[in-house]
Amino acid sequence: MKILVLPGDGIGPEITEATLQVLRVADRTLSLNLEFESHDIGLASLATDGTTLPEKVMKAIPASDGVILGPVSHYDYPTRDKGGINPSGELRVVFELYANVRPCRSRPELTVLRKPMDLILVRENTEGFYSDRNMFAGSGEFMPDPDLALSIRKITAKGSARVARAAFEIAKGRRKKVTAVHKANVVKLSDGLFLREVRKVAQDYPEVELEELIVDAAAALLIRRPDSFDVMVTTNMFGDILSDEASELCGSLGLGGSINAGDEICVAQAQHGSAPDIAGQNVANPTSLILSAAMLLDWRGRRDGNSRLTQAAAAIEQAVETALDNPSVRTRDIGGTATTDVFTKAVCDALERVRSTTHAA
Repeated sequence: MKILVLPGDGIGPEITEATLQVLRVADRTLSLNLEFESHDIGLASLATDGTTLPEKVMKAIPASDGVILGPVSHYDYPTRDKGGINPSGELRVVFELYANVRPCRSRPELTVLRKPMDLILVRENTEGFYSDRNMFAGSGEFMPDPDLALSIRKITAKGSARVARAAFEIAKGRRKKVTAVHKANVVKLSDGLFLREVRKVAQDYPEVELEELIVDAAAALLIRRPDSFDVMVTTNMFGDILSDEASELCGSLGLGGSINAGDEICVAQAQHGSAPDIAGQNVANPTSLILSAAMLLDWRGRRDGNSRLTQAAAAIEQAVETALDNPSVRTRDIGGTATTDVFTKAVCDALERVRSTTHAA
């Protein structure tokens, strides 16, 4: 499996290196035959290539079996005509990575929830209110005069149907429930179209229950009854906000894995941002990107029928859980004092033990 590695900005290089350390252990112990190719993006490539997303990177993506994308500081980029391209948004649109899949599972010592959460949020990834990626040409946001700003929300039948199908496919292998989150009581046309397509897809999965929930209620019920959710599917902005809420409720935004998946390409990407304020201090929590990389292995393994990759994904997830159970190796965002390096070593050591136990069994 050939993996393209794009470290990104801020803490990106640090947590990407931590993730690669874990993958190298998995590769060595589980004979995965992983290959890594790394390219600069973001502020690093802006300085050397005049763009935050070089063309050579875009050409390398279809030639890889998966991509690991570090966090990017796109808020600090110049305008597009000066080389400032948001790699995250650009990859999602160009390669039609329409499903942002974000698992959220609470951990007893870290969560603030009274009831357990174990859900997967599937977020439409290419349209909605995200003005840097919802137009064929130009931006979906503009100012007709200095005192008026307008933003266009784009919802399509195609985009809604394919993300709904991704959610139902996941749900049929879990607890067989999909919650479609919307605001059709206010944005009647666009969310009405989204719901129309979700309902159509639901007809192909009679064994899966469909629940429809207004986004306000969804935000509240993630706190009040998190155990009632299995798979949630929603539009771009709602999914972005609700998945961040769910991850934080589970313990930290730094604990949530995430992939951006299309029909042919998958990109592993941490849920959180680039955190430039702590960059270079060896204190960042690499859990999110490590778990995202595990999800990438699982996606590729299921797609190719490669059980070694799916087993490796499960082993990495187990190793992360083992490390998180030890308060002495937790990073400061989850109440610990350990460095990035200490936590990463704990994951690698646990992964070695997982493999040893598997061999013994």
